[in-house]
Amino acid sequence: QVHVVESGGGLVQPGGSLRLSCTASGITFRVYAVSWTRQTSSGQREFVAGISGTPSADTNYGNSVKGRFTISRDNDKSLAYLQMEDLRFEDTGVYYCTVGPSRGQGIQVTVSS
Repeated sequence: QVHVVESGGGLVQPGGSLRLSCTASGITFRVYAVSWTRQTSSGQREFVAGISGTPSADTNYGNSVKGRFTISRDNDKSLAYLQMEDLRFEDTGVYYCTVGPSRGQGIQVTVSS
């Protein structure tokens, strides 16, 4: 059974940084793409970032986060990360990690002064 868990969310001021982590068990992590999506407070669901499985590990980003967010993975630890810089009010939402066929429960990120 595949189990995906996000961590690292919380409250941050505008302009601040956070790093989200995503761990997956019960799956051959390295071969699967990982993606982050978010659901904003207005209910919109948005693609944030994705990274393909190895060996290519190609990355892509939603337009609203390009240049501010970075996705990466550590296959040895079955972990993926989303480094978020220069956070804005509109980045507030619940962030979900998906590894292959499975999505985590989500984690709250709140950007507020």
